[in-house]
Amino acid sequence: MVSEKVTIVNPSGLHLLNAVNLSNSISRYKSSMSFTYENNGMQGTVNLKSILSIVAAGIKQGETIEICSSGEDEEEALRAAVAAIKSGLGETPE
Repeated sequence: MVSEKVTIVNPSGLHLLNAVNLSNSISRYKSSMSFTYENNGMQGTVNLKSILSIVAAGIKQGETIEICSSGEDEEEALRAAVAAIKSGLGETPE
């Protein structure tokens, strides 16, 4: 298993379109992927391949999540997820 912390740069956080873009950016990988978060006193783990779970977490701009990847292509999958988030998932970061 590999993991990396990354800060959400999207002005609107991880809303539906961003969740779709994030999930699509890693869907080709066989590894299990998730992220852990803490916001408003709540903690959780989210399946990165589940769009609704990503949206339900309510992650906002400036919050940090830890992406975890486990499986045969875990390092590639982690790099793809981190790169997608750092790029803004299709939105222009402010």
